[in-house]
Formats: sequence, structure tokens, C-alpha cells
Amino acid sequence: MPGLRRSEVAALADVSVEYYAKLERGNLAGVSSGVLDAIARALQLDDAERSHLLHLAQAADGSDTLTRPRRRAARPGAVHPSLQWTLDAITAGPAFVANRRMDLLATNQLARAFYCDLTTAGQRPANLARYAFLDPGAQPFYTDWELIADQTVAILRTNAGRDPHNRDLHDLVGELSTRSDAFRTRWASHNVRHHGTGLKRFHHPVVGDLTLAWEGLDMVAVPGLAVTIYTAEPGSPSEEGLRLLSSWAATQEASQSPA
Repeated sequence: MPGLRRSEVAALADVSVEYYAKLERGNLAGVSSGVLDAIARALQLDDAERSHLLHLAQAADGSDTLTRPRRRAARPGAVHPSLQWTLDAITAGPAFVANRRMDLLATNQLARAFYCDLTTAGQRPANLARYAFLDPGAQPFYTDWELIADQTVAILRTNAGRDPHNRDLHDLVGELSTRSDAFRTRWASHNVRHHGTGLKRFHHPVVGDLTLAWEGLDMVAVPGLAVTIYTAEPGSPSEEGLRLLSSWAATQEASQSPA
């Protein structure tokens, strides 16, 4: 917290400097929710940062059911058929299902066309974080790449706090930290954020510039999965761009179907 001494944070949170210093070092086991709330207020944490702090403390205490869910998240390729039917019913915008490490587990036709350049060394399932930092096509695709890069790392950091025993997620972070200076620098900043809605700008290799709103919906039935849907403002050039992309996608998939 710029301009705020450790002793001042401790005073604002009504704890001793020694106790606060112990918490700073990550010794969170046994700390009460009241103390955590007081520290969150003293540091002026937003909702995402406060939730991240609580997840870290619960994981350290071994009491967080979110870190050890009773139902396992779906493995790649294991999404229920009805979920794919739901995605296929969305025809006006790209829609996909991703897990906490940002693997694309299911997509509709427009999403496959939207991410047509997502190669990333041919690894499956396709992964949005790996694409953002390791694929040379990502920076031309994301008009605001720096912002997307910041958000991607903050999302992974948040999910790592929610699910600290997720080996696949930790393996991805290790890979990206090793292979990307841009990722490693951002990961060291420890930023977190909630990812629910917003506006993003893209430059698609087929239809050009698109400005799309998006909504993220957590799946209650399968913890750790979320549906994301992109839409364009009615009557906008981006809506026309999505129509062109839909026509192109139908042509592409028809040409690839067996006769």
C-alpha cells in the first residue's frame, strides 16, 4: 500500500505489528475472518482481492471446501452433451466453456471461427492463456493486448487462490513463467480480479475489427467451469462482422465435412 507503513496498517486493523508481520509472511493458519476483514479494509482491497485473501487463509487453515470440492471438475472432452447442445443453440455470437486454467473445453461454431488462429503449437485442449503469451498471432488479434495480458494473469492468480491444489493449473503457470518474460513479470505482481463482464476489442484475420461485449457465467452443476458469450451491439459494424464470420464459418465447416 503506497505511503502506508506496516505499523499503520496494523493500527488500522487493530492488531499488533508483530502479528501483522507474521500474516504478511504468509502465516495465515488460524487467523479469524474478523482480522482478515479488518486488514482488507485497512489495505482498501476490492472484492476480488478480499476474496483472494480469504481463499489463501482458508487453504492455509485446511478449512476451505472450495479448495477440495466434492465434485471433480470435468476433464477435457468430458462436458455433458446437453452443454454442447446449449452452445450450439447460441448462433449470434461466439460462446465457449473454459475451466480454471482457461482451457477451451467446448465451443459453438462461431467460437471456433472466432479463435480460428488459436494454434499454440497444436496443443489440445486449446488454452487461452497459452495463446495470449506464447502464440505470435495473439498480439495482432487482441487490439488491447497489454490489458488482456494483465487480465489473463490476474484471472489465473485468482483461480490459483480458489483451487491451490490444482496441479494442472500450477503446471501451466510454471510453463508460462519459464517461456514468457511478460507472463513472469505479471505473475510476480500478485494482482487478482473477478472476471464477469466487460468489453473487448479484437482484430480478426477474416472479418477485421470487432468490439464485443462479453458475459461470464459460472456453472453451478460443474464447479470450476464457466460459459463465456460474446455479443455485438445491435446495428453496429461489429454485429455485421459477426454475421460475416458466421457465414464464413458455415462455409469452412461444410467444406471440411465428409461428402
